[in-house]
This record gives sequence, structure tokens and C-alpha cells, in this order.
Amino acid sequence: MLKKKRKFFYLFVLPGFLGIVVFVLLPFGDVVRRSFTTAVTGQFNGIQNYRTVFENQAFLLAVKNTLNFTLVCIPLLVFSGFVAALLLNTLQNKRWIKSIYLFPLAMPTATIVLVWKMFFYRQGFLNLLLTRIGQQTGLWEQVCLDYLGTPAAFWVLVGSYIWKNMGYTVVLWLAGLMGIPKGLLEAARVDGAGHFYIWGKLMMPLVKPVMATVALINFKGAWSDFQGPLLYLSDKSKYTLQLGLQVFKGEGYTEWNYLMAVSFLSMIPILLLFFCFQNYFIEGMNVGGAVK
Repeated sequence: MLKKKRKFFYLFVLPGFLGIVVFVLLPFGDVVRRSFTTAVTGQFNGIQNYRTVFENQAFLLAVKNTLNFTLVCIPLLVFSGFVAALLLNTLQNKRWIKSIYLFPLAMPTATIVLVWKMFFYRQGFLNLLLTRIGQQTGLWEQVCLDYLGTPAAFWVLVGSYIWKNMGYTVVLWLAGLMGIPKGLLEAARVDGAGHFYIWGKLMMPLVKPVMATVALINFKGAWSDFQGPLLYLSDKSKYTLQLGLQVFKGEGYTEWNYLMAVSFLSMIPILLLFFCFQNYFIEGMNVGGAVK
């Protein structure tokens, strides 16, 4: 009987394992291998490709832009999601509200960009509103700013990313908050504990796995985001790392050795964070999977 169960277990696991090997591990290994070879002959050239990449100013600027985007988005998204989850956790009927929060995830990125452009382009709603206010108060004339063509495009990109990913973040936070025993919180209130003490000393230690999960998932999304920067950013000096890969692509040719080196480098932060916080991540996903 045990052998039969073990046989069914292997038959169940084998297709998924083969899929990971063929479609994830083998391509990843090929990327790493080709990042240490020349593009034409395929000969091993050590770390020369990486030296060339790090001497490329466009690549360094793209890394800086990606770090700025990620370090702005993640704290704002984690904190705002936590505050929203705290407020929703006090409501009785929160199922339909969670559906509203998750609605942006169901919308295609191109549709979201179209809506945001209606607000921020030269003849958009924001300029019309500011023009109307200026005419009513006499403080300024007509406003015709193209926000997506100015440094403000960065903040439009940040706002769009936070708005789109807020729903899943709130659901994960709700999972952690709903997993806290209510008796523990009630006992703390009876003992005279205030809101800040309950949040800082009781709730936050219990939701650390969820916080790590939220931060890691959103870091991966922000770090590897391609569609958002592509559709919002028109200034090449503001390009993120995923768009910066175009530096090594030209008319009719692609410098594959440098492209593979950059691709491998872009994976390193995500892999390091996952291996450092994998225990929190796995525990947080188990909590998140228990949301009803």
C-alpha cells in the first residue's frame, strides 16, 4: 500500500518537476553560461562581459532608476496596504470591498495606461481642472502641461503601480490580521494597552511573515516591471533596467553575451531576497492561502 501511494506521488510530482527543469532551470543555466562567453564564437572569456556591462553608463543609469522606482514603491505600497487592511478588518462585510480592491488586477495594463493618460496628458482631465480653477480664481492662465513628458512621469508610474497592486497587498495583509487571535487583542485591551502598543508589540510580530511576503512579491513586481515603464516613460534617461536592455540591441543585431550578463545580474537581487527571507515567505504564503 505504501509503495502504491509513493508511486502515485511520483506520478503526480513528475510532470511539474519536468516542467520546472525544462522551462526554468535549463534556460536559466543557458543564460548564465552564455554570459561568460563571446557572442560569435561562444568561447569562454571570463568576466569580460560583466566588465563591459558595468562600464556602460546607460546600464548604470537604468539600475539607478530601477532602484529609485523600487525603493519608492515598496514602502508606500506595504504601508498603505497595511493601513487599508487595518481599516477593512474592523468591518463586518468585507468580501465585496475586497472584490473592489482586486478589480485593478483584472484590468489589462494597456487599459490602465489609457485611463491614466486621460488624466495626465496635455488635454487631460487634470489640466482642464487646473485651468478651470485658475480661471475662477484669476491666479493663473490655461494649463497645458504634458505630465508624461516631464519628470512627473515617474510619480505617475509609481501611482499606477501602487493602484494596480494595492488589492492583492490588502488581501495578504487581511490574511495576517485575521489570523491573530481576537482573544489576545481583547486581553491586551482589558489590561489597558493602547492602540499603538497593540499594533507595535502584538500585531506586528505576528504578521512579520505576511509583511515579508508582501514586500518580496511587490519587490519582484517593481524590479522586473516592463509594461508600465514602457508605456509611461518617454525619456530614455528615465528608463528602468528592463527597458535598459535595449542598449545592447541595435538594427539587425543583438549583443547576446552582454544581454545575457545583464539578464543574470537583474535576477540576483530577487534571488538573494528570496533565499534570505524564504522561511518568512513560505509561512506568509501559507497564511495568504487560508483567506476565505
